[in-house]
Amino acid sequence: MRKIMQTLWRILPVLLGMCFIWSLTYFILRKADQEDINVMCHNKLRLHEKGRMETNRSEDIIKSIDKFADILLNIVELPGNFSHPPPLNDYKEELTALQIKIEAMKEKAQMKDDMVKELRSDKLQLQQQLAHLEELLKLQAMEKKVQQVKSDDKMKEDENCPLPPMDGYPDCLEKLKWMKDMWRSNPCYSDHGVNGSLCSNLIYLSEIEHWCPKLPGRVIPSTLVHNSEGGLDRAVVRDTLKSLDPSLEDRRDFRWIHRRIRSMEKIWVEAGRSLSAKYDLTDRKAKHILVYPAAVAGGIARDAFRGGPLGELVQWSDLISTLYILGHHLHLSASIPDLKSFLGISDCPPRLSVEPNLIYTDIVGLKEIQKALQTSWIKYKCIIRVLDTFGTEPDFNHPTWAQKHNLMSSFGRLNLIPMQFYTMFPHTPDNTFLGFVVQHQLSSEETERLKSIRRKNQALVYGKRADFWQGKEAYLDIIHKYLEIHGTVDNSASIPSYVKNHGIIKGTEVQALLRQSKVFVGLSFPYEGPAPLEAIANGCAVLNPRLHPPQSSLNTKFFNNKPNIREVTSQNPYVEAIGEPYVFTIDMHNSTDVERALTAILNQSIEPYLPYEFTCEGMLQRVNVLIEKQDFCHSTGSWPPLSALQVVKAEAHTSCKQACQEVGLICEPAFFPHLNSANNLAKYSVDCETSEISDSHIVFPAYRNSSKHCMFQSDPLLFSCVRSDHSFIRICPCRDYIKDQIALCKACI
Repeated sequence: MRKIMQTLWRILPVLLGMCFIWSLTYFILRKADQEDINVMCHNKLRLHEKGRMETNRSEDIIKSIDKFADILLNIVELPGNFSHPPPLNDYKEELTALQIKIEAMKEKAQMKDDMVKELRSDKLQLQQQLAHLEELLKLQAMEKKVQQVKSDDKMKEDENCPLPPMDGYPDCLEKLKWMKDMWRSNPCYSDHGVNGSLCSNLIYLSEIEHWCPKLPGRVIPSTLVHNSEGGLDRAVVRDTLKSLDPSLEDRRDFRWIHRRIRSMEKIWVEAGRSLSAKYDLTDRKAKHILVYPAAVAGGIARDAFRGGPLGELVQWSDLISTLYILGHHLHLSASIPDLKSFLGISDCPPRLSVEPNLIYTDIVGLKEIQKALQTSWIKYKCIIRVLDTFGTEPDFNHPTWAQKHNLMSSFGRLNLIPMQFYTMFPHTPDNTFLGFVVQHQLSSEETERLKSIRRKNQALVYGKRADFWQGKEAYLDIIHKYLEIHGTVDNSASIPSYVKNHGIIKGTEVQALLRQSKVFVGLSFPYEGPAPLEAIANGCAVLNPRLHPPQSSLNTKFFNNKPNIREVTSQNPYVEAIGEPYVFTIDMHNSTDVERALTAILNQSIEPYLPYEFTCEGMLQRVNVLIEKQDFCHSTGSWPPLSALQVVKAEAHTSCKQACQEVGLICEPAFFPHLNSANNLAKYSVDCETSEISDSHIVFPAYRNSSKHCMFQSDPLLFSCVRSDHSFIRICPCRDYIKDQIALCKACI
């Protein structure tokens, strides 16, 4: 019994070992088959590598199994006092069968390996055939595009195509790199002749999207020849405005503008003749000018005949008249569809039959143009002029600076050169003064009729809306003690009973009232309108309310979205500067101050007065010089001429605007780049022992007097006339100006 038990205990490990071998072999082979199948289904290339690795691993395991089996058999066959049990021979047979199966599996793995190699070979052949087909298609497309480029008398491209100088085009190289790989991404590129070559890419990026400089010697396509400066006809001063009628009379949004232009036609024609007699206006080119007053079309025009604000409409009317009298080609647009039609906007960059040389718009229109033009916006950016009543200061205009310093305004961050903003009054030297015309001349019949009318002891109130009159009763009561008060306000308004109200009337009727009156009474609002100038042009003195404290975007709801922090010291700061005897700036809440002004006005007699810059001839002169000389598209050339520069130092806490005004000059931002270097400052007795370039402050160029350390501006969009700093002495570029024509220096005309 003991021998039997010993035999069983010796056989038991063998049996357990055999079971382990079978289980392990079955699991490995099954796993290998499953992984091979998954690999073949998902990735043919990875199948080959994984199959080979699994086969090698199986072979190693099989060898280990063989070795382990031999060890077990040796254990069983060790000499002893008992004989081999009969079942062991069967186990050897099983092991032999197992070895045969393993050999079969190795052959199967080899077959799989061969299959993978065959599939890989087939894939390589297919890839080669596909590449060959793509190359054939590419060659066919290239041949077609080359033929297209060579047709229609286009420039024959040089294979090397040397790049022109990239000055002023910082994004050109990146655009060329992008176009090299992506020119097939949009059919618009091939429509414009792009074929993948460097020259065709450069032609497109320079002539269609304007990211790059034009190729030297490039012949402009014939469809655009008449748009170039060389193809423009000569500008001739016109002697009528009647040809403007078809462009205006059928447009509802231009109805008020049309009426004003027609009423002033004789004045404009006479002003054009007078200017032509004084200056040579013959050597000028008639530019194509797009006029797009989007805010007017957006609602201002609809309120014009119901007592709404007229300042912007006046300015647009006078700009249109000026451009037309000067002999330029006007293209008026009042809607986005009109705008897109004129600019030739479609899914592809525009191909224009008439390309504008200048675009006048407002901030609303600027944003609409940017949205419509998309990537082509860069092409038109430098020819934009934005009519901006209250002005945009450089720090509000600069997107990064404005965001960093929380100067948020829906009208700011436009990233233009600040002088591209055109203001109504010359209050912001960082911007350009466009102005308007004061309509003070009457027809000969009206003039004769008024000769028989003597000026009366009456006052006309500046306020067409009822809300302007609210809270002003005490002020008006004082005036009523001295003068009969007239108004031109809506008849439904609640106004003092002693006011003789004429209702909403035409401009010529307002002028007639001014010529009968002695005082034009401001109510502190609206700010900076044209009416006070109309009053003094008609011989009527003005009561101009002072604002306590000065109003700005920092403390007044009306200004809180304006892109500036300019302080408005009175209802009209421009006429405040004209001063007495024409303008009396008073505290409307101080009865003594009001009565002092009224007494002085009643004891004087004044003749009509109007600064030249607000006459038709003055505006014609100013706008003509701006069109001919002001250039934001090229870095070369200097206007105003450098001979007009006068350098002034502004002490701490003093802006360049203030420092220049104190010596009878005006700050000229066009000169900032010239002063922005140590070498040039040395010419004006500013010794920089050390210096650095930075955009950390908006008052540069400046220096610290104690250390003679100069700071220069690294970002030209941050040059500012109106900012000051307690730590720096500013170096200010000032210039002279023509009396009553502040926009122009004496050497500018």
